[in-house]
Amino acid sequence: MSYPPAVDGPERQRLVQVIKDWSIANGLAVRPPPAAISATEVDLASTLAMTAPVTLFPSPFSQSCFEEAQGAQAAYNELYAKISQDEEFLGRVVAEVAGGDEFTTKLWTVHERVKKEGYTHKHSLGIFRSDYLVHQETTPADEAHLQIKQVEFNTIAASFGGLSGQASSLHKFLAKTEYPLLQESSKYNLPDNTSSRDIAAGLQAAFEVYNRSEPVVEGGLPRCIVFLVQDGERNVFDQRHIEYAVDAPVFRLPFSQILQQTSVDTSSPRRPLLYRHTHLTFEVAVVYMRAGYGPSDYPDESAWEARYQVERSAAIKCPTVLTQVAGTKKVQQVLATPDANGSSELGRFVPAAQQATLRRTFANIYPLDTTSAAGRQAREWAQDPAVCRKFVLKPQREGGGNNYYKDKIPAHLATVPAEHWASYILMELITPPPVANLILRNGQIEQGGVICELGIYGTCIWGSGDEGILRNEAAGYLLRTKGDQSEEGGVAAGFGCMDSVNLV
Repeated sequence: MSYPPAVDGPERQRLVQVIKDWSIANGLAVRPPPAAISATEVDLASTLAMTAPVTLFPSPFSQSCFEEAQGAQAAYNELYAKISQDEEFLGRVVAEVAGGDEFTTKLWTVHERVKKEGYTHKHSLGIFRSDYLVHQETTPADEAHLQIKQVEFNTIAASFGGLSGQASSLHKFLAKTEYPLLQESSKYNLPDNTSSRDIAAGLQAAFEVYNRSEPVVEGGLPRCIVFLVQDGERNVFDQRHIEYAVDAPVFRLPFSQILQQTSVDTSSPRRPLLYRHTHLTFEVAVVYMRAGYGPSDYPDESAWEARYQVERSAAIKCPTVLTQVAGTKKVQQVLATPDANGSSELGRFVPAAQQATLRRTFANIYPLDTTSAAGRQAREWAQDPAVCRKFVLKPQREGGGNNYYKDKIPAHLATVPAEHWASYILMELITPPPVANLILRNGQIEQGGVICELGIYGTCIWGSGDEGILRNEAAGYLLRTKGDQSEEGGVAAGFGCMDSVNLV
């Protein structure tokens, strides 16, 4: 039987209404875009919600690939924790992209300013997400062989951990109540997904680590967790699900208000970060950044001063500037690209047994420098009108909508000075198996072929110096699905939708 099950008009109408009601009742929702709010509703904008884009059915996903991705997360958490502590390695990476990437250079400048006066924080928190596509490789015998291949590794603002669990719960609810009523039936293998709870547990653990390492003194300030968020955040419910699962005071602070509502107590050598909430003042134990990942969050120098203020404080940052730099595409490329001897920088951070686990998930990625044979070859491929169709060109950016695909690559590179090409990486396109589904977006149904991108969340806490890793956990999953004609996949950027896996 074909998948998803065929639904007639009345079945589809009922299914859509059930999804809309369940989603609003359970917080699988986003704020409507400004364009959807009439002039008479502007005052109501902060109270309005709409169903997040979501599939009508869970999408089929290879169980072996799903389990392999989950099994690799602890190794990835440890890898990026170690990278974030290797200043010499990260400095080399930044130097390679500096010419064409002012944003990463400015992040590094923040690090250098804090290093000059001395870091005081003792621990770091990573809330990571490793994103994958299933690659279908046809063998000489014409048998399809499925492999999980990493698209990217996110070290800052790894979103949708709150909504992903809700999407899984929605499909479980429908499998119990609505799918059995359809004329066509199907089998469902839907794993549990506790992403919001697990991510919140990582924040809670960091809060407790801060309190243990900096014991509260009698008469001291109460302590809190601060979520740094963007102004006009539409994805607020995703963040709220995590906030509500944390057993500590949590405050949402717009990134633009850091300097107005926080200060660093320089009378203490620890430099604690203080947060002013109306008539109360809190000491900030953990800063969770859901903003600050792209240039648009830094419209002027005061925004960079705000980032510096947070970075120089004793608060546990998620992420630190160095952890954010560790998540650049250039780091991913350096880890994946073998040198002339067939090895890569991966061996600098993990033992041989873990290297094999991680290498199996690597896609083919190339630099665009002029100093390596791989870089010179990649430059030729990127400019070839035929060969370029096998690749995607990526800058050092997060958030979706930044990449250049196939025949758009030569045209874009023609607008960039050749000496700045090294700030990009060239990745071989991953070929996923054909999947079909129906997507509910803005009240309308889209039907056809889809591409499913799996994200595995992880939480990790590590100490400075020789203290090592204190926590290393997988933290649920995200399935983002888009039409197979769309090249970008970000839900918040308007390309993808929420989904969950039907393991096959």
